[in-house]
Amino acid sequence: MKKILVIICTLTLTVGCKNGKEEKNVVVNYPETKTVDTVDTYFGVEVRDPYRWLEDDRSEETEAWVKTQNQSTYAYLDNIPFRDELKERLSELWNYEKIGAPFIEGEYTYFSKNNGLQNQNVYYRKKGVEEAEVFLDPNTFSKDGTISLGGGLSFSKDSDMLAYSISEGGSDWRKIIVMNPETREVVEDTLKDVKFSGISWYKNEGFYYSSYDKPKGSELSAKTDQHKLYYHKLGTPQKEDALIFGGTAEEKHRYVSGSVTEDNRYLIISAKVSTSGNKLFIKDLSNPKSELVTILDHTDSDTFIIENEDSKLFLVTNLNAPNKKIVTVDASNPTPEHWVDFIAETENVLNPSTGSGYFFAKYMVDALSKVKQYNYKGELIRDVELPGLGTVNGFGGKKKDKELYYSFTNYNTPSSLYKFNPETGETQSYWKPSIAFDSNDYVSNQVFYTSKDGTKIPMMITHHKNLIIDGKNPTILYGYGGFNISLTPSFSIANAVWMEQGGILAVPNLRGGGEYGKIWHDAGTQMKKQNVFDDFIAAGEYLIENNYTSSDYLAIRGGSNGGLLVGAVMTQRPDLAKVALPAVGVLDMLRYHTFTAGAGWAYDYGTAEQSKDMFEYLKGYSPLHNVKEGVKYPATLITTGDHDDRVVPAHSFKFAAELQNKQAGTNPTLIRIETDAGHGAGTPVSKTIEQYADIFGFTLYNMGFDVLPSKTKEKIKG
Repeated sequence: MKKILVIICTLTLTVGCKNGKEEKNVVVNYPETKTVDTVDTYFGVEVRDPYRWLEDDRSEETEAWVKTQNQSTYAYLDNIPFRDELKERLSELWNYEKIGAPFIEGEYTYFSKNNGLQNQNVYYRKKGVEEAEVFLDPNTFSKDGTISLGGGLSFSKDSDMLAYSISEGGSDWRKIIVMNPETREVVEDTLKDVKFSGISWYKNEGFYYSSYDKPKGSELSAKTDQHKLYYHKLGTPQKEDALIFGGTAEEKHRYVSGSVTEDNRYLIISAKVSTSGNKLFIKDLSNPKSELVTILDHTDSDTFIIENEDSKLFLVTNLNAPNKKIVTVDASNPTPEHWVDFIAETENVLNPSTGSGYFFAKYMVDALSKVKQYNYKGELIRDVELPGLGTVNGFGGKKKDKELYYSFTNYNTPSSLYKFNPETGETQSYWKPSIAFDSNDYVSNQVFYTSKDGTKIPMMITHHKNLIIDGKNPTILYGYGGFNISLTPSFSIANAVWMEQGGILAVPNLRGGGEYGKIWHDAGTQMKKQNVFDDFIAAGEYLIENNYTSSDYLAIRGGSNGGLLVGAVMTQRPDLAKVALPAVGVLDMLRYHTFTAGAGWAYDYGTAEQSKDMFEYLKGYSPLHNVKEGVKYPATLITTGDHDDRVVPAHSFKFAAELQNKQAGTNPTLIRIETDAGHGAGTPVSKTIEQYADIFGFTLYNMGFDVLPSKTKEKIKG
């Protein structure tokens, strides 16, 4: 066992390690991680991969390594004196009723609800004014809550049948179960080996779904790159399901989806080779002899059909419109040269929905929501009045719906539901949470700071309104910066607990995200990926320069692509933060594309085989390949799940081994590996609470706190 002596200060009323304070020694026992002589050659350059053996998720050696690493990690975490207090407070605050927006299917109104600490949300239904009854309770799927719904409920067109998917242990591999919703009886065999799939019904006869052939080797890490669209006819075995698209070399794509329009007229097929850009096809289901018609034969845009009126199609696209627009075209001649603008592109990013016979154009204005309502003639009906500055989701439904629902939240306001009358524009409060957190005590302000190349980057900074800004506040800088994903303000119970401790939450809108459209996204991809890291580093420097915090009280945090962000920044600027928290991160940039569907991320990253320049660029920032001997890295808690088949845990395993071997300072380098858990979706509430207690506990402990900050010094005025 490798041992490292960690010096932590015992604090009384002040924060930080100062002369004269009592010190205690915490010994971290790192398991020995063997090395193997594995070498890859890229463009004549040899790259060693001594921990390649940890990629084998089925080996007994890897299993034993996971166990010993967890033992070492929990031995350390068990010494944190306030860890149980954090867990208790997280549980207290989490324990409030949460309700999802209602929707109507047949004679019933359905909605999801969680009583507070239930591991999974429960679906209820009611008829008219009757008392709601439990309809589907995923908490009964397994004793520990590790089997979850893989998405929502998908009803047939007349609501007489239901299909839903389940995930086991957090895996992206799903099973589809078909049920009679009236009797709640399962009506046929379960469909297996389904992945990255929606469920789209054609009438009441069957549904379309997508999957890959089951890979040879490990289903959790083996490469999957030919997605296929199937049609399942009710009453027939899965082996007889019709292959609709993706079975030939010409139709080979990594992501294929099929959806049926609300009127059952058309099947829409989207085919993608990467996470950005798609081809688009349409088939007239009213004519059994119809052929598949190509709308787009290239992947230069993100385009989908949002609605149709008979043969008139409404498409959302960023083709020659980086911030997106809606166009119309007739299905008989659907190619771009026939498109007519319906809702034109603006300076803000468009994310539209439809419901009640209207279009709702939801825009991001500096990452904050704004909504406009249009009719089917493209005429503006109204600017929808929203409850405040924050994030709105919803305004979606069927054409016949008389009422629509939306949610509103921001970083210091728990999500609430509102009912909207599309004819009058009137909004009514439908449901507000009863939570022991006073939003009025907290403020969330947007600032703009300057990145390395002069680009202005927005950032939301949230904290208690009376917090003393003295450079000593524990601060989490959270980022993502990739895949056109936008970080818009939303409430988090865990972040609320952090802020109760006098903590600051800072969330910048880095390039690579979608906050300012395709141009903003592309500015953080491939050979421009360093922009994302520079934006994040500049955010940390802004917080320090403006006295919100200092390096001794700064933690950097992110998950998945955000885990890559943290890994890159901590290896490029190990002095920036005291704590690094990379979660389920993409950390081996030379081999990420060899696992599961990882090759689909090449639009954002490029691959090591793409060119010599791309190889050198990736190797230049790949966290795994930039851990150096003799460098003092931040206190690091890597988190991952043993069933993560999105970003396989080998990324985290190998990164942890490198850090433990080369860490020069006394800061601990630990990895926390959740069992029966995947990339995050469907994680039981009980496990989530434990994770946050460990993450926040580790963070505060390594910032020098021996008791919770709220008990050490009066940080909040008044």
